[in-house]
Amino acid sequence: MNKKAVFQLSLAMTIFGSVGFFSGLTGLRALELVFVRCVCATLFLGAAWVVTGHHKQEKWNAKEMRLILACAVTNLLNWLFLFRAFERISVTIAISLYHLAPILVLIVGSFLFRERLSLRSVGAISVCFAGTIMIMGTDGFRVSSPDWIGMMDGVLAAVFYAATMIIGKSISKTSVYATTMLQMIVGTLLLVPFVHYGAYADILPVQWTYAIITGIVHTGIVYLLFFNSIRQLPTGIVSFLIFVDPAVAIVLDVLITGFHPNGLQSAGMLLLFGSLIYALKSPRPEAGV
Repeated sequence: MNKKAVFQLSLAMTIFGSVGFFSGLTGLRALELVFVRCVCATLFLGAAWVVTGHHKQEKWNAKEMRLILACAVTNLLNWLFLFRAFERISVTIAISLYHLAPILVLIVGSFLFRERLSLRSVGAISVCFAGTIMIMGTDGFRVSSPDWIGMMDGVLAAVFYAATMIIGKSISKTSVYATTMLQMIVGTLLLVPFVHYGAYADILPVQWTYAIITGIVHTGIVYLLFFNSIRQLPTGIVSFLIFVDPAVAIVLDVLITGFHPNGLQSAGMLLLFGSLIYALKSPRPEAGV
């Protein structure tokens, strides 16, 4: 076991677990915050690409460029819907729904990559969806509920997160630095026509600090820690350590904001995360993992 890689991945997931709280401290709406995040991450990752010397070794591939473009779009939509969910509902509920993504990867991967789903995976998927319904609560599917849009945002974020992971599986020749930097550049360019630039004039210097932190720390540094570590660790360890992210987010939500899920939601979260850990703990690779 590579202890350094385990530490790097644990640190990356711990940092990302606090992104929901930093987003609330920026005073920016989802679109404007994601734009700052893309710009800051582009500069950071671009500098890392040059400093590490990977720009001299890069081998460009036309097919992979198309995949990176598609991955950039799905990743951008993933972020937009996730931060919109943070605006509308508790971080705990948003991050729980967001972690439907691994299950969606299992399902879609079984069709796209013709990978046979095991009985373990089918059972976990069934329990996972039951847990999701419980998290959304008795009013979760009623359009009149004030939390309905936020919950839909969380589910859509999971869908696009899963799409990003599935597309990313096919990118292997381009370095991590170039791949992530290009994704940030594409995200920046796509957002330029839609950003409300006047929103930046209304935020305080301390809020600018939080916004920049989400770009450099929660995106640039986390990306490097994450992608550097997962190449040196078994899939089972990676799958398990990813759950440090929601664990940190939920603990912070309870301790800082005072949010307490009701009994039905708590049971749903136990079912959701329990089924995910059970599905991903397989001793041999399964669909989408």
